[in-house]
Amino acid sequence: MERTADGIVLNLQQEERDLLIRLLHELRGLLLADDPATAPLLRRLFPPAYLNVEDAEAESDYQRFMREDLVASKLEAIEAVEGAVGSGGPMSEGAVMGLMQALNAVRLVLGTLLDVGEEHDPSAVRDDDPMVGEHQLYSFLSWLLEHLVRATMG
Repeated sequence: MERTADGIVLNLQQEERDLLIRLLHELRGLLLADDPATAPLLRRLFPPAYLNVEDAEAESDYQRFMREDLVASKLEAIEAVEGAVGSGGPMSEGAVMGLMQALNAVRLVLGTLLDVGEEHDPSAVRDDDPMVGEHQLYSFLSWLLEHLVRATMG
């Protein structure tokens, strides 16, 4: 990442840009899908607002009324950054914030798939693990997010 007078520039190879755009497309598909099979992958994107069993009705109401707005917000972030990521030019602070939101959403979905917790150690993933590629992608997204945060802080 590089901060310039015009914004933040992502110094990524074209293959990495293409990967990010593909991941954003896949996230959009998951957000728009009405598929119970993919719902568990989204649980970290839409955590419960009420944790007590007594609040089950309130939680149901919250999800029914707010989920659409939450999905719309994530879709807006995806749309805002797809062009900026693909162009290779400087990104405005708003576009960078949208990119961080969208990348974190992809990372949360991937983390759910991999059952990543706070104690996750990427170096402990063995090369023969059938999900080694997904773990590497998770690490790449974490690295990219960290560097974006640093770039926005100056």
